[in-house]
Amino acid sequence: MKKNPDLSSDSASSSPPTATDRFRDQLGSRQSSGSDGDSEKLLWQGNYCPQALAGPASLATLISVGMIVATLIYEIPGWPISAGVIVLLWVGVVGTYLVRRASIQYELTCQRFIHQSGLIRRRTDRIEVIDIEDVSFVQGPVERIMGIGTIEITSTDRSHPHLTMPGIANVRVVAGQIDDVRRRERKRRSVHIQTM
Repeated sequence: MKKNPDLSSDSASSSPPTATDRFRDQLGSRQSSGSDGDSEKLLWQGNYCPQALAGPASLATLISVGMIVATLIYEIPGWPISAGVIVLLWVGVVGTYLVRRASIQYELTCQRFIHQSGLIRRRTDRIEVIDIEDVSFVQGPVERIMGIGTIEITSTDRSHPHLTMPGIANVRVVAGQIDDVRRRERKRRSVHIQTM
């Protein structure tokens, strides 16, 4: 006896869905709709910017020029010592920048602030943005001209109740962005900011 293919496909499609099928359908609809609100997006990423060493580099330039002029005018016989001091000074400035640039990394997502530090041994700390209580920034006179500064974050996090982030470019925008994300997350979780 020959089977009718139309009848066999109808009987297979009318069988009740298994638990696995229902789970796949729920997972697919949740991923496509994105209604769970827990998707974490990277909003900002940064580290120590080169303009942050403008002050120390300017000071190193003044000292270097002063030592060269003093050596030439007063004919000091210790010019190799002056040259060695100048080289060490600039190695210190450039080395400080390279170490800070390579060893510090910041990331801001819509839910967390991630701080990575260390050159050889890397440490990663995460602060929930809902735990951030205050965001402020500090700028010196030269930093104000260049738009850089130090961001200070106060939070209820045990590992980092006070986090200082030196050498941040566009410091006003970044500090505002961290504060906006904090407020949005608190509002989303219905946590009201109490004013004192």
